[in-house]
Amino acid sequence: MRVPSLPRPRSLAGQLFAMQAVLIALVVAGYALFTYVSDRGQAEDAAKRQVVAVARSIADAPSVRSAIHTPNPSAALQPYALQVTRDADVDFVTIMNTDGIRWTHPDPSQIGKRFLGRIDPAVHGHTFTETYTGTLGPSVRAVTPVEDGGRVIGLVSAGIKVEAISERVQGQVTALLGVAGGTLLLGAVGTYVVNARLRRHTHGMNATELSRMHDYHQAALHAVREGLLMLDAQYRVALINDGGRELLGVGSEQEVIGHSVADLGLPGPLTGALLSSEPRVDEVHLTTSRVLVVNTSPVSGGERRGTMVTLRDVTKLQALMGELDSERGFTQALRSQAHEAANRLHTVVSLIELGRAEEAVAFATAELELAQALTDQVVAAVSEPVLAALLLGKTAQANERGVELVVSPDSRLDDGLLPAELSSRDLVTILGNLIDNAVDAAQGSAGARVTVTAYASDDEVVLRVTDTGPGVDPAHADLVFQRGFSTKPAGPGGRGLGLALVRQAVARHEGTLTVAESDDNGADGEGGAVFEVRLPTRAASPVPGGDTT
Repeated sequence: MRVPSLPRPRSLAGQLFAMQAVLIALVVAGYALFTYVSDRGQAEDAAKRQVVAVARSIADAPSVRSAIHTPNPSAALQPYALQVTRDADVDFVTIMNTDGIRWTHPDPSQIGKRFLGRIDPAVHGHTFTETYTGTLGPSVRAVTPVEDGGRVIGLVSAGIKVEAISERVQGQVTALLGVAGGTLLLGAVGTYVVNARLRRHTHGMNATELSRMHDYHQAALHAVREGLLMLDAQYRVALINDGGRELLGVGSEQEVIGHSVADLGLPGPLTGALLSSEPRVDEVHLTTSRVLVVNTSPVSGGERRGTMVTLRDVTKLQALMGELDSERGFTQALRSQAHEAANRLHTVVSLIELGRAEEAVAFATAELELAQALTDQVVAAVSEPVLAALLLGKTAQANERGVELVVSPDSRLDDGLLPAELSSRDLVTILGNLIDNAVDAAQGSAGARVTVTAYASDDEVVLRVTDTGPGVDPAHADLVFQRGFSTKPAGPGGRGLGLALVRQAVARHEGTLTVAESDDNGADGEGGAVFEVRLPTRAASPVPGGDTT
């Protein structure tokens, strides 16, 4: 059995339309009623003024006074009264004596009979008006005296029937109702158009649904750990959640909402990505303390309305990937060394089989001394275990690529000398990326060589990497540290991130990172580049940011 569904509540747009339609109808009806009452009052006032004017004009006529003095006033006054009635657009004109006996009347049978209504004020010389029901029905009438030499010799009454007044008002009311109906129709159409647009924007949802959706929206917005950022068509911040403010390192919502992305103080490449009209997919960008994956998507509904931005923090993931790369490098170095050891072992075995034992011993001893010398050199200069392991692995990697990696005699970095705030992860990030960059630059040139210098003084740790590559153009001295900048073709995973990560790590420890031309010339006589990092060892607790020039 199918359960009948409850009727869906009227949408917000429908409720507003009904309310506005009722309101317009009430306003128009009230105005129509007010206008009707006002017009009827005005019509009655106009009728009173009209009958007073007609009565006074007849009373002031010399022919009327002369006729009153005749033996038969009706003979002269009746035709005159009928003519005035027609010409003055009134319903009756009655001329009578001071006792109220009619000399004239629209109905001749009423002549000689007493006038119905008050006459006392007129007998005493006063003109007055009243609404009274006489022989012709209800009428608005005026009664005025006819005076001769200061003496009242007769009375004149002129009137307009109430029915005639109502007909006049009815014509005005008909026109008013037409205007009111047109106004109501126009208001209804306008209200419908406005509410149709509102219905389109609210997707036909009612107030309860909109309120619930807003609550869900706010809950989801602040519960999502990833950063969410909504920009309007002018690239101003229209919405940002807690995660977005934390990842971008900006202030409160009140300080951000309504401001342009260009005014948030973000790094140039990240600002450029947010201001781009093209969608961005999984782009890696760096702030002063984080590595972010940025996705942007335009919001459109027939026209551009803004940009939706998502931010994902991969700082820890990037650090782990760096460590994984280092481990992979160490593995490859061990594999290479195992391969070389196997070759050497085969050589020793072959020499023994050929009966040349002394030559086999000499060959094996020489190889052991060479490997031990390299290890002793690195460990003597840098006894800090993590950096020593890094240098040994990078030495084997560089050797495979035809680049000689040398640890400078000036290096001195003993175990336990580094402060606790300088984590091994940051040191591996800094030195490993600088060596990789230097090996890339020096590879392929004759006499390719990379020199590493690492030492610690009382107040700072210095890491210096020099190569014999083509060097760095002075015009690009600052650009090389920006994410995405590289003088080499992009690889499968993209390039230009290593030095940017170095700069970020240095900034976290309030250090300095510089690049200059090297005095260590290669075989072609061209100087390479020297990258130098100085990290304070007695500074206050590291904070994000800092000078990196």
